[in-house]
Amino acid sequence: MPRPLGELEDAVMTRVWKWNRPVTVREVLEDLQQERSIAYTTVMTVLDNLHQKGWVRREAEGRAYRYEAVSTRAAYSAALMNEAWARSDNPAAALVAFFGMMSEEQREALRDAMRIVQPEERPGPGEAGEEPGR
Repeated sequence: MPRPLGELEDAVMTRVWKWNRPVTVREVLEDLQQERSIAYTTVMTVLDNLHQKGWVRREAEGRAYRYEAVSTRAAYSAALMNEAWARSDNPAAALVAFFGMMSEEQREALRDAMRIVQPEERPGPGEAGEEPGR
């Protein structure tokens, strides 16, 4: 699992994930400049670092690059949660504590996710009160 993104890396990746298409340093820069003062070379360095870490792929376009996310924000978040859970000396207690921090909306999202990954099994012949051969 890669280490968590730093604050500026996350700000850059948020845009790459949100736009869901190859982006240029200039596009990311112009969007970031709406929130903070930042230099072109800083954004270029962050995207280069993200490329070296495997978060984005890049393709040359003239003298510049276009960068595209390798995976989704959801996959990144899932990897962070899995890593945190795996480091616990008591995974069951960690899950109980985590579930206790969740809002009702988050618990409902968890129930929906569990239905997707573990659909209810339907009873087969001879189960749930059915007699074989009937």
